[in-house]
Amino acid sequence: DAVIEHWKKSTLPVLISAATGSGKSVIVAMLAKTLHQLSGGKRVLCIAPSAELTQQNYEKYLAIGEKASIYSASISKSLRHQVVFATPLTFKKVARRLGGEFAGVIVDECHGITDSIKQIIEDMRQGAPTLRVCGLSATPYRLGDGAIFGVDPDGKAMPETIAREPYFHQCVYAISARMLLSMGYLTPLRAADINAESYDTSGLKVKANGTFDPTSLKAAFEGWGRKTSAIIADVVAQTQAATGVMIFAATVQHAKEVMASLHPDNARLITGETPKTDRDKIIKDFKARKFLYLVNVSVLTTGFDAEHVSHIAILRATESVSLLQQIMGRGMRLCEGKHECVVLDYAGNIDKH
Repeated sequence: DAVIEHWKKSTLPVLISAATGSGKSVIVAMLAKTLHQLSGGKRVLCIAPSAELTQQNYEKYLAIGEKASIYSASISKSLRHQVVFATPLTFKKVARRLGGEFAGVIVDECHGITDSIKQIIEDMRQGAPTLRVCGLSATPYRLGDGAIFGVDPDGKAMPETIAREPYFHQCVYAISARMLLSMGYLTPLRAADINAESYDTSGLKVKANGTFDPTSLKAAFEGWGRKTSAIIADVVAQTQAATGVMIFAATVQHAKEVMASLHPDNARLITGETPKTDRDKIIKDFKARKFLYLVNVSVLTTGFDAEHVSHIAILRATESVSLLQQIMGRGMRLCEGKHECVVLDYAGNIDKH
């Protein structure tokens, strides 16, 4: 309602701050359906940073009884229906040509808004000057820039020291994790004591773009055979009663070292190099509980839901609070028989942030 109310008065981009587990996919679906109806049947674009999240949001839209199309090179390129779920790089090629047909754009995981997405919106505005824009994020801020909105839900302007050149005009509504926990919609987290020596991250260097320097990452996490095997032994010891365990590694080589200490029948690895068919099968098997340990490198931090995950093992440094929150959020979905999600942090992230 808050978004629709704003859309009726203004074309300035707005966002919803919605904690992990608040049902962003359903909110995206209802915003798309409502805007499609209010605009007299015009098209609505729902954009997400990955094919997996695009597929997930598309399926939620079908689940509310509506029809939609997917426009993503790795899934399908269809524009048959008026509501379109797309990945940025695929849609970018047709944004200017088709822009005039659209009433609005909904951007999921909008804290990661890129120049490419901004250009898509600008290209579409060439043919649709009244284009409405709404973003959704569990963590509406960026490392170095601060908040990505200029006005808070109470109508107060954010100081420039907190929000540096924000793309979104206002956060019109906020759903906090604390609110969802108190209402029983999320699984509480518990940081457990660890019984192994943590990685030394004091030598990590941050590049100008806010990411860790690869050389310093290698030095901190790769080649520490005994330390890594002791950490994994502690993970295994603490997850004897687990229903699902996600392990976050620092680099591909580090992830392989982690895998070397896990039983091959009970663990799988996903990296950016994993072929899509293999990746899809691994995720499907993990959700079906065919193995316990899912190791990944920077690919399952956002938009991945496996409700049975009861333990999160963090074997990497996180550049920001938002990334740490995204990682821990993977274990906060409700699941029958799961009363808490245990977080095992072997890189000092919780103390740091």
